Amino acid sequence: MKQARHNIAFSLERVAQNHPNQTAITESHTGTSISFKELDDESSRIASGLNQYGFKKGDRVLLFIPFSIKFISVAFALFKAGAIPILIDPGLGKKNFLRCTKKTEAQGIIATPAVHLALMFFQKYFRNLKHRVTTNSCWFWKGCTLRDIDNMAKPSFTYDDTFPNDPAAILFTSGSTGSPKGVVYTHEMFSRQLEVLRSCYKIQFGEIDLSTFPLFSLFGVGIGMTSILPQMDFTRPAKVDPEKILNTITQYKVTSGFGSPALWDTISRYCISNNQHLPSLNRILMAGAPIPGSLIERFDHILTPKAKIHTPYGATEALPVATIERKEILEETLKKSQQGYGICVGHTVPDIELRIIAIIDDSIPDWGDSIELTHGEIGEIVVKGPWVTQSYFNLNEATRLAKIKDHGNALWHRMGDVGYIDDKNRLWFCGRKNQRVCTADGTLFTIQCEGIFNIHPKVKRSALVGIGENKNQEPVIVIEPEHFSELKNNSARNLLIKELLELGGQYKHTHQIKNILIHQNFPVDIRHNAKISREQLAQWATQMIPQEHKKTTPLSLVE
Repeated sequence: MKQARHNIAFSLERVAQNHPNQTAITESHTGTSISFKELDDESSRIASGLNQYGFKKGDRVLLFIPFSIKFISVAFALFKAGAIPILIDPGLGKKNFLRCTKKTEAQGIIATPAVHLALMFFQKYFRNLKHRVTTNSCWFWKGCTLRDIDNMAKPSFTYDDTFPNDPAAILFTSGSTGSPKGVVYTHEMFSRQLEVLRSCYKIQFGEIDLSTFPLFSLFGVGIGMTSILPQMDFTRPAKVDPEKILNTITQYKVTSGFGSPALWDTISRYCISNNQHLPSLNRILMAGAPIPGSLIERFDHILTPKAKIHTPYGATEALPVATIERKEILEETLKKSQQGYGICVGHTVPDIELRIIAIIDDSIPDWGDSIELTHGEIGEIVVKGPWVTQSYFNLNEATRLAKIKDHGNALWHRMGDVGYIDDKNRLWFCGRKNQRVCTADGTLFTIQCEGIFNIHPKVKRSALVGIGENKNQEPVIVIEPEHFSELKNNSARNLLIKELLELGGQYKHTHQIKNILIHQNFPVDIRHNAKISREQLAQWATQMIPQEHKKTTPLSLVE
C-alpha cells in the first residue's frame, strides 16, 4: 500500500530489495550473521504473527530483549505491525523502571523469561497488559513464545496503513538530570532523522558499523550499513573491554562507529598505552555528553589523517541539532574551551531552527520575540524542526514545561541546556540550565568553569556545583584526578589544590571559586556513562564543607 511507505520499517525493505544478500548484522561473539533479506523476511514473519496473536496498530509494547539480532528483528517487526515499541534503559533502577512502565500503560510486552519472572512480583504495575510474549520457552512459562509467533505468521505480510504522524516508538530519557520521560517519536520523525544522519555524515551503503548503541543500530540498518555487534555490556559503555573492541574492529574492518565518549575514552587510552592504531576507521560519531578536547586530541595518534570525528549535539527529544568535526575543534575552538568559553558544538544541521532565549525556569506558553537573545548572550537553547519531538507520553506537565507554542501547530523544544551563538553562527554549549550556580556575584555555568580546571595535567575531569541557598550559592569545584593514588599524601593534595586555585584565579568567571574537593570516581548517567551527576556531587559537597567554614579551603578525599 502506498501509505505503508511512511513506515520507518520501509527503510529496511528498500535496502533488502536492492541488496538482498549483503550482511545486515553480525554478532561478533557468536559469529552469527543475517542478511538484509533474511532480516526483512524474519521481521515480516514476526509482524504477521504478532497481528495474528492479537497485537493491533497503536498497541504500546514494552521491549526487553538484550541488544542482538533478535532485538533489531523484533523492533522492525513491531514497526511493521503498527505497534509502538517502548524502550526503557534497564539500568534505571527498580523504582524508576516501575514508574516508567506504569506510566506507559502498555498493552503488550516482549521480553526474556527472566523479565517475565520478575514481573510476576509487580503485577499491579502491568494491569493493562493483554499480550505477553517471551523470547524463549522455560519451566514456568506456559504462554506464547517468539517461536509460536513465527508459526502463526501468514505466508505473506502486508503493512497496515501507516501515516506520517502515527506514533512509531516511545523512547525514555536516561533521567540523568531529572525523572526519566517517555519521548514520543512518529514514523515521519524517524524517517527524517535517518535521512539527515545519512546526508550530514555522508554515510554510504555497505559501510561496516561498530554498533554500541541500540537506537543508532536501527538507523544503521535502515541506511544500509552492516552492523557489527561487539561483545560488551551495552548498558555500561565505560566498562568496555578495549582489547575485545579493537579485535572486533580489526577482524571486520570496521569503517564507522557511534558511541559514548566514555567508551571512546576507554578505547583511546588503551590504544595509546599499547601503541595500537585503527587504520580501517574512517568515521567516529561521539554523542551523549560533552566531549573533552583531550579525548579528541588523543585520536591524532590512533586514526589516519583522513578519518573524521563528529560530535553531534542533541538529546533524546531532538537529535541531531548541531554538529562539528575534529579538525575544526583542534584548530580553532579547543583553545577557547580551555579559556572558559564553553564547548563549541558547531553549526545547526539542515532543517533545524535554533534560538537562544532568556533563562526562565517557569513554563513559556507562547513564543514572543522579546525572549530571544542576541548573538553572544548566554541563554537557554530552543530548537524546532522535522524530527524534534512534540510531547512526552502521559506527562502533560513535563510537556508544558518543555515546549513553546509558535505560530500554527509548530512547537519549540526547550533543550534544558544553556549556550550562545558566536560571530560565525556556531553554537557554544555552556551546561545544563538546572545545574547553573547562582552566586551573590553572578551566575556561573558548569562547562565554562570546568574548562579552566580541566587543562591541568593531573585532572581527569572536574565538576562545578553549588552549595547553600539558591541565588546565594557558594561555588565548589570537585576534581576527579587522573591518578587518584598519587594524591594520598597531604603534600601532593595541597600542591594540586594550590595550583588549581591559582589557575582559577586567572579568569573572571572562576576567580571567586575558593572551595576545591577531590573525588575518586564521579557518578555518571546510566546510558552513556559520561554525563556527570552534579546533583549527587552537590549533595556530597554540602556534607564535606561545613557552612561555617566556607571561607577556608577544605581538602577532602573520597577513599
